[in-house]
Amino acid sequence: MTTPQALGPDLDQAIRAAVALIRRSRHAVALSGAGLSAESGIPTYRGANGLWTKFGEPTIDGWELFCADPGSWWEHVLERREGSEFGHAIDIAEPNAGHVAMADLEHMGRLAHVITQNIDNLHQRAGTRSITEIHGNRAKVRCMNCGGRDRLETISLDRLPPLCPECGGILKNDTVMFGEPIPDDALRECYRQSAIADLFLVVGTSAVVYPAADFPVMAKRRGVPLIEINPDETPLSDIADVAVRAPAGMALTAIVELLQEL
Repeated sequence: MTTPQALGPDLDQAIRAAVALIRRSRHAVALSGAGLSAESGIPTYRGANGLWTKFGEPTIDGWELFCADPGSWWEHVLERREGSEFGHAIDIAEPNAGHVAMADLEHMGRLAHVITQNIDNLHQRAGTRSITEIHGNRAKVRCMNCGGRDRLETISLDRLPPLCPECGGILKNDTVMFGEPIPDDALRECYRQSAIADLFLVVGTSAVVYPAADFPVMAKRRGVPLIEINPDETPLSDIADVAVRAPAGMALTAIVELLQEL
């Protein structure tokens, strides 16, 4: 067990302040980012060891290339997927203590919904049920016509581009590319959750990617308390009511354990 006292006085105080806000909440919403999944060994995009820092940012015309020739785009993606450092890291990753703690908070009735920027499916594997993946899911495909989603593993790739079994529309991977509009259903749910949240947790996100970074700001404008869980400061730090300066796995586990004691 990780007692708050064992984490040091400043972290102890922040954990207890976060727990106090969570106990008063009736509809807490969390926004999670790459920092959470980094604890499962999945590289972040930005930062000293980020993929984009090492290899450069991906092309910004991916969506245009897909729309121009979906079949060729699929061929390129399947070839590149085999040697992808990021893809391999996701394939072997397991949910970490932070993912598990967030699922525990949901099961305890303390966390109503998770909005995640991550595409790695680790929240679901940890047991979270109420979730919106604003940037999609690497393990799924999405129909460009009806919007339906299926597991990639259930779709035949003998024909490229693959077609939707429901409506015959063209399928693409569910991950949202540069230039691609965020799917309407996901965006609507994110705005809806931000509008009804009475507490917002921001977990492991750099808070520089929009529109996701704006959801906690929208809630804060309504007077909703904001808890930031991140070892580093972010653009949201100045408006956070509580800043827990620790990795998500450590901080969230301590929060769950203290809630269980009370």
